[in-house]
Amino acid sequence: MSIFDDPGLFGRLWADTYDGPGGNPDPAPAVAFLADLVDGPDPVGGTSPAGDNGPAGGGGVLELAIGTGRVALPLAERGIPVEGVEASPEMVAKLHAKPGGDGIPVAIGDMADVPVTGPYRLAYLVFNTLFNLVREERQADCFRNVARVLAPGGAFVIETFVPDPADFDRDEQVQMREVTEDSATIRLHRYDRAAQTFVRQTIRFDADGVHLHPFAMRYLWPEQIDALAERAGLRLTERYADWDRSPFDADSRSHISVYRKP
Repeated sequence: MSIFDDPGLFGRLWADTYDGPGGNPDPAPAVAFLADLVDGPDPVGGTSPAGDNGPAGGGGVLELAIGTGRVALPLAERGIPVEGVEASPEMVAKLHAKPGGDGIPVAIGDMADVPVTGPYRLAYLVFNTLFNLVREERQADCFRNVARVLAPGGAFVIETFVPDPADFDRDEQVQMREVTEDSATIRLHRYDRAAQTFVRQTIRFDADGVHLHPFAMRYLWPEQIDALAERAGLRLTERYADWDRSPFDADSRSHISVYRKP
């Protein structure tokens, strides 16, 4: 299966090291932001404290590409009912092995299909993971299917980087990642700027041989994400440069966008 069409590949390759030091940002700002949205007015009417409503009442929260629970676990610790979708059983096994992880239900499947029923008051997709859907049509499927499972008034939160053309001003890039007495790691990129995609190969050489960790993305500018949301029937209601709600402007290198279902 092509790297472009295997949603479980990332987890199979990275699950064992995904929670290693320096690999992922502190989840606390994202958790605080998402919890504030859940603590707001109930999208199906009235108000209720976080955790009072299950998914059938529009009170549940859905994380797409839940991974090993970096964001979901601390959100659940606040009493918020969290469910997940994840293509990698290896990632889910890591999540369920953590304290409290076995209490988070996860549907194994492609996040573009959103293989759950809802309704949910909040769905979120963080840390650039929308771009892991490398086919344009699958990115559109993701938005359409999230809209299907959101309760009226429910929110879909996206976190991605803002592409900078200076980062991919040539078709190929080679980066040295690590060199020790026993190993060397290099990272190669090949860009298709017309398609807004890249393939990345991380290659590690050590005494056990050559280890390949391929990865691909289809990046989008914020206005392109807005168009996907609009076609799915969602409207942009908030946009910030970071989880702390710093103003978004032309110099912002990332964005947190909140889309609402009418």
